[in-house]
Order: sequence, then C-alpha cells, then structure tokens
Amino acid sequence: MALKPTIYKAQVALADSDRGRFDDLSLTLARHPSETMERMATRLLAYCLHAAPGLEFTRGLSTGDEPDLWCRSAAGELEHWIEVGQPEEPRLRKACGRSARVTVYAFGRSSTTWWKLNGVAITALPRMQVLQLDWAEVVALAGLLERTSRLTVSVVGGVVYVDNGGDTVSLEPKLLFSSSLE
Repeated sequence: MALKPTIYKAQVALADSDRGRFDDLSLTLARHPSETMERMATRLLAYCLHAAPGLEFTRGLSTGDEPDLWCRSAAGELEHWIEVGQPEEPRLRKACGRSARVTVYAFGRSSTTWWKLNGVAITALPRMQVLQLDWAEVVALAGLLERTSRLTVSVVGGVVYVDNGGDTVSLEPKLLFSSSLE
C-alpha cells in the first residue's frame, strides 16, 4: 500500500515591498512521503516570492514532467516554471523550451557543488534564473512550519523575513545567475 501525502495548510500574510505585492494567501501543500520538511519549506518560500494570479503547486515529486510550481496565463500558457533543489541541466533545458521563464531555488548542503558542476551548462540556457538558499536558513524556516501555520512573510531589499507568531527567520536568496528575463 502506497503512503499518502501529508497535507499542510498555511495562512500567509504577504508583504513583498520589493515587488509591491501585499496579499493574504491560503495555501495547501501536499508533502510527498519522500519529501523533506526543508524541501516543502522551500516550495512555500518560492510561492511567496512569486505569488501571482495563475501560480500553483504541481504534483511535484509524484510526476517527472512538472516543476514544483508553475504559473499559467488565463489562456493556459506556461509562463513560469519554478524548480526547487538541484535539477539536472537536461531537465532545465526542457523547461526552457516549455516556459517563458524558469527559476531554480537551489538548496542543500551540496548546492554549491551542484552549481560548480552544472553552472556553465545552465548559464547557456535562455530565460533562466538561479538562486541559492543557505542551508541553515532553510532548516530554520522548516522549523517554523506546522501542519497548520499562520505566517507573516515580509520581503525587503532582497531579504525575506518569516514569522510564525513566536519565532522569526530571515533568509537571503543569493542570485547565482540571471539571463535577460524582462
């Protein structure tokens, strides 16, 4: 019998001063049995940093041909493909062929090594942006999450502050690469 995903719910008060986006979000995340809390926390963070009409979580780990998040236009066109982790270059090449924009949030203890090994090939791809998250910051973010969470997410000057009413974590995504996106 296959294990079922664990459902997490987050009420997020988003104040993204960098993008001029202020919103109250009700998010439901399905955590795959093989998914770590850190990976799920990174998906939640990516959603907050790109919150827009049409953005949604996909089936992620349970299917190989979808990103972790995507944003579709009202006409159904794939506008933004968002990956978390350390995807391989062929997967990102395919994503660039399917989407107008691709963003990767690299995290984990080996993300620096991943970038050293794959960075040259990835920088040749169009419409690509790669950001790296500090592992200790991601672990701290994951520690804030519960099955039902109320979070305040503030983005100011590239720094993300996440508060759960008791503790606050700050994260500073490091831009590793950005081709001309807009």
